[in-house]
Amino acid sequence: MDQAGIVDLLIVGGGVNGAAIARDAAGRGLSVRLLEQHDLAQHTSSASTKLIHGGLRYLEYYEFRLVREALMERERLLNIAPHIIWPLEFVLPHEAHLRPAWMIRAGLFLYDHLAKRRTLPSSKAVSFAKHQAGQVLKAEYRRGFTYADCWVQDSRLVVLNAMDAAERGAVITTRCKLLSARVENGVWQAQTEAGPIAARAMINAAGPWVAEVLNSKLGRNTAASVRLIKGSHIVTKRLYEGDEAFILQNPDGRIVFVVPYENEFSLIGTTDVPFEADANKVEISAEETSYLCECVSRYFRKPITPADVVWSYAGVRPLFDDKSENASAVTRDYVLDLQHDASTPPLLSVFGGKITTSRKLAEHALEKLLPAMGRKVGPSWTGKAPLPGGDFEDFDAYLAQFRQRFPALPAALAHRLVRNYGSRAERFAGADMGEDFGGGISAAEIAYLATQEWARTAEDILWRRSRLGLHVPEGTAARIDDYLSRMQRAG
Repeated sequence: MDQAGIVDLLIVGGGVNGAAIARDAAGRGLSVRLLEQHDLAQHTSSASTKLIHGGLRYLEYYEFRLVREALMERERLLNIAPHIIWPLEFVLPHEAHLRPAWMIRAGLFLYDHLAKRRTLPSSKAVSFAKHQAGQVLKAEYRRGFTYADCWVQDSRLVVLNAMDAAERGAVITTRCKLLSARVENGVWQAQTEAGPIAARAMINAAGPWVAEVLNSKLGRNTAASVRLIKGSHIVTKRLYEGDEAFILQNPDGRIVFVVPYENEFSLIGTTDVPFEADANKVEISAEETSYLCECVSRYFRKPITPADVVWSYAGVRPLFDDKSENASAVTRDYVLDLQHDASTPPLLSVFGGKITTSRKLAEHALEKLLPAMGRKVGPSWTGKAPLPGGDFEDFDAYLAQFRQRFPALPAALAHRLVRNYGSRAERFAGADMGEDFGGGISAAEIAYLATQEWARTAEDILWRRSRLGLHVPEGTAARIDDYLSRMQRAG
Protein backbone atom coordinates (compact mmCIF):
# COMPACT_ATOMS: atom_id res chain seq x y z
CA MET A 1 0.00 0.00 0.00
CA ASP A 2 1.35 3.41 -0.95
CA GLN A 3 1.03 6.71 0.91
CA ALA A 4 -2.36 7.34 -0.71
CA GLY A 5 -3.66 4.13 0.85
CA ILE A 6 -4.04 2.36 -2.48
CA VAL A 7 -3.03 -1.29 -2.94
CA ASP A 8 -1.80 -2.57 -6.27
CA LEU A 9 -4.08 -5.59 -6.39
CA LEU A 10 -7.34 -6.62 -4.75
CA ILE A 11 -8.17 -10.32 -5.16
CA VAL A 12 -11.69 -11.60 -4.51
CA GLY A 13 -11.74 -15.30 -3.68
CA GLY A 14 -9.67 -17.46 -1.34
CA GLY A 15 -9.73 -20.71 -3.26
CA VAL A 16 -6.68 -22.22 -4.91
CA ASN A 17 -6.61 -19.76 -7.82
CA GLY A 18 -6.96 -16.64 -5.70
CA ALA A 19 -4.35 -17.84 -3.19
CA ALA A 20 -1.89 -18.82 -5.94
CA ILE A 21 -2.26 -15.42 -7.63
CA ALA A 22 -1.77 -13.64 -4.29
CA ARG A 23 1.44 -15.60 -3.70
CA ASP A 24 2.85 -14.89 -7.16
CA ALA A 25 1.89 -11.20 -7.09
CA ALA A 26 3.32 -10.58 -3.62
CA GLY A 27 6.55 -12.26 -4.66
CA ARG A 28 6.80 -9.84 -7.60
CA GLY A 29 6.63 -6.88 -5.24
CA LEU A 30 2.97 -5.90 -5.61
CA SER A 31 0.95 -4.83 -2.59
CA VAL A 32 -1.90 -7.35 -2.36
CA ARG A 33 -5.18 -7.70 -0.48
CA LEU A 34 -7.14 -10.95 -0.71
CA LEU A 35 -10.74 -11.22 0.45
CA GLU A 36 -12.50 -14.53 1.09
CA GLN A 37 -16.15 -14.48 2.13
CA HIS A 38 -15.82 -17.70 4.17
CA ASP A 39 -12.78 -19.81 5.13
CA LEU A 40 -9.89 -20.43 2.77
CA ALA A 41 -10.68 -23.39 0.49
CA GLN A 42 -14.08 -23.82 2.10
CA HIS A 43 -15.86 -24.64 -1.15
CA THR A 44 -14.59 -26.03 -4.47
CA SER A 45 -10.91 -26.21 -3.53
CA SER A 46 -11.52 -28.62 -0.65
CA ALA A 47 -14.13 -30.70 -2.51
CA SER A 48 -11.83 -32.22 -5.13
CA THR A 49 -10.69 -35.81 -5.65
CA LYS A 50 -7.41 -34.55 -4.15
CA LEU A 51 -5.21 -35.44 -7.10
CA ILE A 52 -2.38 -33.62 -8.85
CA HIS A 53 -2.76 -35.16 -12.29
CA GLY A 54 -2.59 -34.48 -15.97
CA GLY A 55 -6.12 -35.69 -16.52
CA LEU A 56 -5.80 -38.87 -18.56
CA ARG A 57 -9.40 -38.80 -19.74
CA TYR A 58 -9.06 -35.23 -21.06
CA LEU A 59 -7.01 -36.66 -23.93
CA GLU A 60 -10.26 -38.08 -25.33
CA TYR A 61 -11.51 -34.50 -25.69
CA TYR A 62 -8.23 -33.40 -27.39
CA GLU A 63 -7.28 -31.17 -24.44
CA PHE A 64 -3.60 -31.67 -25.24
CA ARG A 65 -2.44 -28.22 -24.10
CA LEU A 66 -4.20 -28.59 -20.76
CA VAL A 67 -2.86 -32.11 -20.18
CA ARG A 68 0.69 -31.14 -21.09
CA GLU A 69 0.61 -28.11 -18.80
CA ALA A 70 -0.87 -30.19 -15.98
CA LEU A 71 1.79 -32.88 -16.37
CA MET A 72 4.53 -30.27 -16.22
CA GLU A 73 2.92 -28.76 -13.14
CA ARG A 74 2.67 -32.17 -11.50
CA GLU A 75 6.48 -32.36 -11.34
CA ARG A 76 6.89 -28.77 -10.17
CA LEU A 77 4.31 -29.04 -7.39
CA LEU A 78 5.78 -32.33 -6.19
CA ASN A 79 9.12 -30.57 -5.82
CA ILE A 80 7.90 -27.44 -4.02
CA ALA A 81 5.44 -29.20 -1.68
CA PRO A 82 6.82 -32.69 -0.92
CA HIS A 83 5.04 -32.74 2.44
CA ILE A 84 1.47 -32.45 1.08
CA ILE A 85 1.98 -34.04 -2.36
CA TRP A 86 3.23 -37.56 -3.04
CA PRO A 87 3.21 -40.15 -5.88
CA LEU A 88 0.39 -42.63 -6.28
CA GLU A 89 0.08 -45.68 -8.53
CA PHE A 90 -3.19 -45.96 -10.47
CA VAL A 91 -4.59 -49.24 -11.74
CA LEU A 92 -6.85 -49.17 -14.80
CA PRO A 93 -8.71 -52.46 -15.39
CA HIS A 94 -9.32 -53.09 -19.07
CA GLU A 95 -12.83 -53.46 -20.44
CA ALA A 96 -12.61 -53.96 -24.19
CA HIS A 97 -16.21 -52.97 -24.93
CA LEU A 98 -15.69 -49.54 -23.30
CA ARG A 99 -12.29 -48.54 -24.67
CA PRO A 100 -10.10 -50.82 -26.82
CA ALA A 101 -6.63 -51.68 -25.54
CA TRP A 102 -4.90 -49.83 -28.39
CA MET A 103 -6.71 -46.62 -27.43
CA ILE A 104 -5.66 -46.92 -23.80
CA ARG A 105 -2.06 -47.72 -24.78
CA ALA A 106 -1.98 -44.71 -27.11
CA GLY A 107 -3.43 -42.47 -24.40
CA LEU A 108 -0.91 -43.69 -21.83
CA PHE A 109 1.95 -43.27 -24.30
CA LEU A 110 0.92 -39.64 -24.77
CA TYR A 111 0.51 -39.27 -21.02
CA ASP A 112 4.06 -40.52 -20.51
CA HIS A 113 5.61 -38.30 -23.17
CA LEU A 114 3.66 -35.02 -23.37
CA ALA A 115 5.95 -33.65 -20.66
CA LYS A 116 9.25 -34.72 -19.11
CA ARG A 117 9.08 -37.06 -16.13
CA ARG A 118 11.89 -36.83 -13.62
CA THR A 119 10.29 -38.55 -10.65
CA LEU A 120 7.32 -40.69 -11.62
CA PRO A 121 7.52 -44.08 -13.38
CA SER A 122 6.10 -44.73 -16.85
CA SER A 123 2.89 -46.62 -17.50
CA LYS A 124 2.83 -50.34 -18.19
CA ALA A 125 0.50 -53.22 -18.98
CA VAL A 126 -0.10 -55.66 -16.11
CA SER A 127 -1.62 -59.05 -15.53
CA PHE A 128 -3.87 -59.22 -12.49
CA ALA A 129 -2.76 -62.79 -11.92
CA LYS A 130 0.55 -61.24 -10.80
CA HIS A 131 -0.38 -57.71 -9.67
CA GLN A 132 -1.85 -57.30 -6.18
CA ALA A 133 -4.85 -55.46 -7.65
CA GLY A 134 -6.05 -58.87 -8.82
CA GLN A 135 -6.99 -59.64 -5.23
CA VAL A 136 -9.33 -56.64 -5.20
CA LEU A 137 -10.93 -56.94 -8.64
CA LYS A 138 -13.43 -59.52 -9.79
CA ALA A 139 -11.96 -62.57 -11.54
CA GLU A 140 -13.19 -61.51 -15.00
CA TYR A 141 -10.78 -58.58 -14.96
CA ARG A 142 -7.58 -60.28 -16.02
CA ARG A 143 -5.41 -57.47 -17.31
CA GLY A 144 -5.06 -53.75 -17.26
CA PHE A 145 -2.60 -50.90 -17.01
CA THR A 146 -0.81 -48.91 -14.34
CA TYR A 147 0.43 -45.33 -14.42
CA ALA A 148 1.52 -42.72 -11.89
CA ASP A 149 0.01 -39.44 -10.74
CA CYS A 150 0.06 -37.65 -7.39
CA TRP A 151 -2.08 -37.15 -4.31
CA VAL A 152 -2.49 -33.69 -2.79
CA GLN A 153 -3.98 -32.38 0.41
CA ASP A 154 -6.06 -29.88 -1.53
CA SER A 155 -7.16 -27.44 1.16
CA ARG A 156 -3.65 -27.34 2.61
CA LEU A 157 -2.28 -26.37 -0.80
CA VAL A 158 -4.57 -23.33 -0.69
CA VAL A 159 -3.54 -22.39 2.84
CA LEU A 160 0.17 -22.74 2.07
CA ASN A 161 -0.15 -20.44 -0.93
CA ALA A 162 -1.94 -17.90 1.27
CA MET A 163 0.73 -18.25 3.98
CA ASP A 164 3.53 -17.66 1.51
CA ALA A 165 1.68 -14.65 0.10
CA ALA A 166 1.24 -13.21 3.61
CA GLU A 167 4.90 -13.76 4.45
CA ARG A 168 5.76 -11.78 1.32
CA GLY A 169 3.55 -8.87 2.39
CA ALA A 170 0.04 -9.73 1.22
CA VAL A 171 -2.90 -9.12 3.55
CA ILE A 172 -5.26 -12.12 3.69
CA THR A 173 -8.71 -11.40 5.09
CA THR A 174 -11.12 -14.29 5.58
CA ARG A 175 -14.81 -14.21 6.44
CA CYS A 176 -15.13 -10.87 4.71
CA LYS A 177 -17.48 -10.22 1.79
CA LEU A 178 -17.01 -7.80 -1.03
CA LEU A 179 -20.13 -5.62 -1.00
CA SER A 180 -19.51 -3.59 -4.15
CA ALA A 181 -16.79 -1.95 -6.19
CA ARG A 182 -16.86 0.99 -8.58
CA VAL A 183 -14.27 3.01 -10.48
CA GLU A 184 -13.47 6.47 -9.10
CA ASN A 185 -10.63 8.63 -10.42
CA GLY A 186 -9.09 5.68 -12.25
CA VAL A 187 -9.00 3.45 -9.17
CA TRP A 188 -11.21 0.63 -7.94
CA GLN A 189 -13.03 1.72 -4.79
CA ALA A 190 -14.28 -1.42 -3.07
CA GLN A 191 -16.69 -1.56 -0.17
CA THR A 192 -16.17 -4.62 2.02
CA GLU A 193 -17.36 -5.90 5.39
CA ALA A 194 -13.94 -4.88 6.74
CA GLY A 195 -14.18 -1.34 5.34
CA PRO A 196 -13.22 0.39 2.07
CA ILE A 197 -10.25 -0.71 -0.06
CA ALA A 198 -8.78 1.24 -2.97
CA ALA A 199 -6.93 -0.79 -5.61
CA ARG A 200 -5.24 -0.16 -8.94
CA ALA A 201 -6.42 -3.52 -10.27
CA MET A 202 -8.83 -6.28 -9.29
CA ILE A 203 -8.89 -10.02 -9.83
CA ASN A 204 -12.20 -11.83 -9.63
CA ALA A 205 -11.29 -15.38 -8.57
CA ALA A 206 -14.58 -16.06 -6.82
CA GLY A 207 -15.06 -19.53 -8.28
CA PRO A 208 -18.77 -20.45 -8.36
CA TRP A 209 -19.55 -16.80 -7.60
CA VAL A 210 -17.43 -15.31 -10.40
CA ALA A 211 -20.48 -14.29 -12.46
CA GLU A 212 -22.29 -12.94 -9.39
CA VAL A 213 -19.31 -10.76 -8.49
CA LEU A 214 -19.18 -9.40 -12.03
CA ASN A 215 -22.87 -8.69 -12.29
CA SER A 216 -24.13 -7.75 -8.84
CA LYS A 217 -20.95 -6.52 -7.10
CA LEU A 218 -19.17 -4.76 -9.95
CA GLY A 219 -22.02 -3.97 -12.32
CA ARG A 220 -20.13 -5.50 -15.24
CA ASN A 221 -21.06 -7.89 -18.01
CA THR A 222 -18.85 -10.15 -20.08
CA ALA A 223 -19.28 -12.50 -23.01
CA ALA A 224 -17.55 -15.24 -21.01
CA SER A 225 -19.76 -17.28 -18.70
CA VAL A 226 -19.39 -19.94 -16.07
CA ARG A 227 -21.00 -23.36 -16.06
CA LEU A 228 -21.48 -24.93 -12.66
CA ILE A 229 -20.90 -28.68 -12.45
CA LYS A 230 -21.40 -30.54 -9.18
CA GLY A 231 -18.88 -33.20 -8.27
CA SER A 232 -19.64 -35.49 -5.32
CA HIS A 233 -17.55 -38.02 -3.41
CA ILE A 234 -18.23 -40.75 -0.88
CA VAL A 235 -15.93 -42.21 1.77
CA THR A 236 -16.14 -45.79 3.06
CA LYS A 237 -14.11 -47.88 5.42
CA ARG A 238 -10.98 -49.06 3.61
CA LEU A 239 -11.96 -51.42 0.80
CA TYR A 240 -8.55 -53.08 0.32
CA GLU A 241 -5.09 -53.21 1.90
CA GLY A 242 -2.89 -52.04 -0.96
CA ASP A 243 -1.57 -48.51 -1.51
CA GLU A 244 -2.64 -48.35 -5.15
CA ALA A 245 -5.58 -46.31 -6.43
CA PHE A 246 -8.04 -47.46 -9.09
CA ILE A 247 -9.46 -45.65 -12.10
CA LEU A 248 -12.68 -47.37 -13.16
CA GLN A 249 -14.44 -46.95 -16.50
CA ASN A 250 -18.21 -46.63 -16.42
CA PRO A 251 -20.54 -47.70 -19.25
CA ASP A 252 -21.62 -44.04 -19.62
CA GLY A 253 -18.04 -43.11 -20.57
CA ARG A 254 -17.19 -41.46 -17.25
CA ILE A 255 -14.44 -42.63 -14.94
CA VAL A 256 -14.48 -43.00 -11.16
CA PHE A 257 -11.45 -43.00 -8.86
CA VAL A 258 -11.04 -45.16 -5.76
CA VAL A 259 -8.18 -43.82 -3.64
CA PRO A 260 -6.75 -44.85 -0.25
CA TYR A 261 -7.77 -42.09 2.17
CA GLU A 262 -6.62 -41.19 5.66
CA ASN A 263 -5.16 -44.68 6.32
CA GLU A 264 -8.46 -46.25 7.35
CA PHE A 265 -10.76 -45.22 4.49
CA SER A 266 -11.34 -45.25 0.74
CA LEU A 267 -12.32 -42.12 -1.20
CA ILE A 268 -14.59 -42.65 -4.23
CA GLY A 269 -15.50 -40.05 -6.85
CA THR A 270 -16.47 -38.08 -8.69
CA THR A 271 -19.76 -37.36 -10.39
CA ASP A 272 -20.51 -34.70 -13.01
CA VAL A 273 -23.97 -33.15 -12.57
CA PRO A 274 -25.15 -29.76 -13.88
CA PHE A 275 -25.83 -27.44 -10.94
CA GLU A 276 -28.07 -24.38 -10.82
CA ALA A 277 -28.90 -23.99 -7.11
CA ASP A 278 -27.19 -22.06 -4.29
CA ALA A 279 -23.43 -22.77 -4.33
CA ASN A 280 -23.41 -22.23 -0.56
CA LYS A 281 -25.56 -25.34 -0.14
CA VAL A 282 -24.09 -28.25 -2.08
CA GLU A 283 -24.89 -31.83 -1.09
CA ILE A 284 -24.54 -35.23 -2.66
CA SER A 285 -27.81 -36.76 -3.88
CA ALA A 286 -29.02 -40.30 -3.28
CA GLU A 287 -28.69 -40.91 -7.02
CA GLU A 288 -25.04 -39.86 -7.00
CA THR A 289 -24.30 -42.09 -4.00
CA SER A 290 -25.90 -45.07 -5.74
CA TYR A 291 -24.03 -44.28 -8.96
CA LEU A 292 -20.64 -44.35 -7.21
CA CYS A 293 -21.47 -47.52 -5.25
CA GLU A 294 -22.64 -49.31 -8.39
CA CYS A 295 -19.47 -48.36 -10.24
CA VAL A 296 -17.21 -49.80 -7.54
CA SER A 297 -19.38 -52.90 -7.17
CA ARG A 298 -19.13 -53.53 -10.92
CA TYR A 299 -15.37 -54.05 -10.52
CA PHE A 300 -14.57 -55.05 -6.94
CA ARG A 301 -15.00 -58.51 -5.45
CA LYS A 302 -16.49 -56.90 -2.37
CA PRO A 303 -19.53 -54.82 -3.38
CA ILE A 304 -20.53 -51.66 -1.54
CA THR A 305 -23.91 -50.06 -0.89
CA PRO A 306 -25.00 -46.62 0.37
CA ALA A 307 -25.06 -48.14 3.86
CA ASP A 308 -21.25 -48.44 3.72
CA VAL A 309 -20.78 -44.68 3.28
CA VAL A 310 -19.31 -43.07 6.41
CA TRP A 311 -18.97 -39.56 4.99
CA SER A 312 -19.61 -37.69 1.77
CA TYR A 313 -18.92 -34.26 0.35
CA ALA A 314 -19.81 -32.30 -2.76
CA GLY A 315 -18.49 -29.21 -4.46
CA VAL A 316 -19.29 -27.06 -7.46
CA ARG A 317 -16.70 -26.73 -10.18
CA PRO A 318 -16.96 -23.33 -11.92
CA LEU A 319 -16.03 -24.37 -15.45
CA PHE A 320 -15.79 -22.10 -18.45
CA ASP A 321 -18.96 -22.63 -20.48
CA ASP A 322 -17.85 -24.01 -23.84
CA LYS A 323 -21.46 -25.02 -24.66
CA SER A 324 -20.77 -28.77 -24.48
CA GLU A 325 -23.97 -30.78 -24.08
CA ASN A 326 -22.30 -33.43 -21.91
CA ALA A 327 -21.25 -32.18 -18.45
CA SER A 328 -18.24 -34.54 -18.48
CA ALA A 329 -17.03 -33.01 -21.75
CA VAL A 330 -17.02 -29.39 -20.55
CA THR A 331 -13.45 -28.12 -20.74
CA ARG A 332 -11.41 -28.14 -17.52
CA ASP A 333 -9.12 -25.53 -19.05
CA TYR A 334 -9.19 -22.00 -17.70
CA VAL A 335 -10.06 -18.70 -19.35
CA LEU A 336 -8.75 -15.32 -18.15
CA ASP A 337 -11.06 -12.45 -19.10
CA LEU A 338 -9.39 -9.01 -18.89
CA GLN A 339 -11.50 -5.86 -18.98
CA HIS A 340 -9.42 -2.69 -19.31
CA ASP A 341 -9.54 0.55 -21.25
CA ALA A 342 -8.57 4.19 -20.85
CA SER A 343 -11.37 4.83 -18.36
CA THR A 344 -11.36 1.51 -16.50
CA PRO A 345 -8.53 0.14 -14.33
CA PRO A 346 -7.77 -3.53 -14.97
CA LEU A 347 -10.27 -6.20 -13.94
CA LEU A 348 -9.32 -9.82 -14.55
CA SER A 349 -11.89 -12.59 -14.05
CA VAL A 350 -10.88 -16.24 -13.74
CA PHE A 351 -13.15 -18.86 -15.29
CA GLY A 352 -12.49 -22.56 -14.77
CA GLY A 353 -9.19 -24.11 -13.81
CA LYS A 354 -7.94 -27.12 -11.85
CA ILE A 355 -5.95 -27.49 -8.65
CA THR A 356 -3.08 -28.96 -10.68
CA THR A 357 -2.75 -25.90 -12.91
CA SER A 358 -3.37 -23.22 -10.28
CA ARG A 359 0.28 -22.15 -10.05
CA LYS A 360 0.56 -21.80 -13.83
CA LEU A 361 -2.81 -20.05 -13.98
CA ALA A 362 -1.44 -17.47 -11.54
CA GLU A 363 1.58 -16.89 -13.77
CA HIS A 364 -0.61 -16.45 -16.82
CA ALA A 365 -2.93 -14.11 -14.93
CA LEU A 366 -0.08 -11.80 -13.96
CA GLU A 367 1.47 -11.96 -17.44
CA LYS A 368 -1.87 -10.65 -18.71
CA LEU A 369 -2.57 -8.19 -15.89
CA LEU A 370 0.78 -6.51 -15.27
CA PRO A 371 1.15 -4.89 -18.72
CA ALA A 372 -2.36 -3.47 -18.32
CA MET A 373 -1.16 -1.95 -15.02
CA GLY A 374 1.89 -0.47 -16.70
CA ARG A 375 4.20 -2.86 -14.87
CA LYS A 376 6.94 -5.12 -16.17
CA VAL A 377 6.09 -8.79 -15.96
CA GLY A 378 9.51 -9.91 -14.77
CA PRO A 379 10.71 -13.50 -14.38
CA SER A 380 8.46 -16.24 -13.01
CA TRP A 381 9.57 -17.56 -9.64
CA THR A 382 6.90 -19.75 -8.01
CA GLY A 383 7.87 -22.99 -9.79
CA LYS A 384 11.07 -23.41 -7.80
CA ALA A 385 10.39 -21.69 -4.46
CA PRO A 386 9.18 -24.20 -1.83
CA LEU A 387 5.81 -23.64 -0.26
CA PRO A 388 5.90 -23.16 3.55
CA GLY A 389 7.19 -26.34 5.18
CA GLY A 390 8.35 -27.86 1.89
CA ASP A 391 12.01 -26.91 2.18
CA PHE A 392 13.38 -30.47 1.98
CA GLU A 393 13.82 -32.96 -0.85
CA ASP A 394 13.10 -36.38 0.61
CA PHE A 395 10.07 -36.88 2.85
CA ASP A 396 11.30 -40.05 4.57
CA ALA A 397 14.72 -38.55 5.29
CA TYR A 398 13.20 -35.40 6.77
CA LEU A 399 10.70 -37.44 8.81
CA ALA A 400 13.60 -39.42 10.30
CA GLN A 401 15.32 -36.15 11.27
CA PHE A 402 12.09 -34.82 12.74
CA ARG A 403 11.61 -37.93 14.88
CA GLN A 404 15.18 -37.64 16.16
CA ARG A 405 14.52 -34.00 17.07
CA PHE A 406 11.22 -34.82 18.83
CA PRO A 407 11.65 -38.37 20.17
CA ALA A 408 8.77 -38.05 22.65
CA LEU A 409 6.18 -37.82 19.86
CA PRO A 410 4.40 -41.08 18.93
CA ALA A 411 5.46 -42.29 15.46
CA ALA A 412 1.98 -41.89 13.96
CA LEU A 413 1.66 -38.33 15.28
CA ALA A 414 5.11 -37.35 14.02
CA HIS A 415 4.23 -38.70 10.57
CA ARG A 416 0.93 -36.80 10.47
CA LEU A 417 2.53 -33.53 11.55
CA VAL A 418 5.22 -33.74 8.89
CA ARG A 419 2.65 -34.71 6.24
CA ASN A 420 0.54 -31.70 7.19
CA TYR A 421 3.10 -29.06 8.01
CA GLY A 422 6.50 -30.25 6.82
CA SER A 423 9.28 -28.31 8.54
CA ARG A 424 6.73 -25.83 9.94
CA ALA A 425 5.73 -28.54 12.43
CA GLU A 426 8.94 -27.68 14.29
CA ARG A 427 7.34 -24.38 15.28
CA PHE A 428 4.90 -26.04 17.68
CA ALA A 429 5.93 -29.69 18.13
CA GLY A 430 7.43 -30.78 21.42
CA ALA A 431 7.23 -33.13 24.36
CA ASP A 432 4.45 -31.04 25.89
CA MET A 433 1.90 -29.85 23.34
CA GLY A 434 -0.79 -29.04 25.86
CA GLU A 435 -4.26 -30.47 26.14
CA ASP A 436 -5.16 -33.39 23.85
CA PHE A 437 -8.59 -32.75 22.37
CA GLY A 438 -8.89 -36.28 20.97
CA GLY A 439 -7.57 -38.00 17.88
CA GLY A 440 -4.11 -36.49 18.38
CA ILE A 441 -5.13 -32.83 17.99
CA SER A 442 -3.42 -30.76 20.70
CA ALA A 443 -3.68 -27.26 22.09
CA ALA A 444 -0.33 -26.39 20.50
CA GLU A 445 -1.50 -27.44 17.05
CA ILE A 446 -4.79 -25.60 17.42
CA ALA A 447 -2.99 -22.43 18.52
CA TYR A 448 -0.67 -22.67 15.52
CA LEU A 449 -3.59 -23.08 13.13
CA ALA A 450 -5.47 -20.17 14.67
CA THR A 451 -2.51 -17.78 14.67
CA GLN A 452 -0.73 -18.82 11.46
CA GLU A 453 -3.37 -20.38 9.19
CA TRP A 454 -6.55 -18.32 9.68
CA ALA A 455 -8.47 -21.18 11.37
CA ARG A 456 -11.44 -19.84 13.30
CA THR A 457 -13.67 -22.86 13.93
CA ALA A 458 -13.45 -26.56 14.65
CA GLU A 459 -14.69 -27.21 11.12
CA ASP A 460 -11.75 -25.24 9.71
CA ILE A 461 -9.36 -27.33 11.77
CA LEU A 462 -10.87 -30.81 11.54
CA TRP A 463 -11.95 -30.82 7.89
CA ARG A 464 -9.64 -28.41 6.05
CA ARG A 465 -6.41 -27.93 8.03
CA SER A 466 -5.77 -31.31 9.66
CA ARG A 467 -8.26 -33.76 8.03
CA LEU A 468 -8.91 -35.31 11.46
CA GLY A 469 -12.68 -35.06 11.20
CA LEU A 470 -13.02 -38.78 10.47
CA HIS A 471 -10.79 -39.75 13.41
CA VAL A 472 -11.71 -37.64 16.42
CA PRO A 473 -14.22 -38.81 19.06
CA GLU A 474 -17.62 -37.23 19.52
CA GLY A 475 -17.39 -33.97 21.41
CA THR A 476 -13.99 -32.93 20.07
CA ALA A 477 -15.42 -30.30 17.73
CA ALA A 478 -17.36 -28.62 20.56
CA ARG A 479 -14.28 -28.62 22.78
CA ILE A 480 -12.18 -27.06 20.02
CA ASP A 481 -14.77 -24.35 19.34
CA ASP A 482 -14.85 -23.54 23.06
CA TYR A 483 -11.05 -23.38 23.18
CA LEU A 484 -10.93 -21.11 20.12
CA SER A 485 -13.54 -18.80 21.69
CA ARG A 486 -11.41 -18.55 24.82
CA MET A 487 -8.33 -17.81 22.70
CA GLN A 488 -10.15 -15.06 20.83
CA ARG A 489 -11.43 -13.47 24.03
CA ALA A 490 -7.94 -13.58 25.55
CA GLY A 491 -6.22 -12.28 22.43
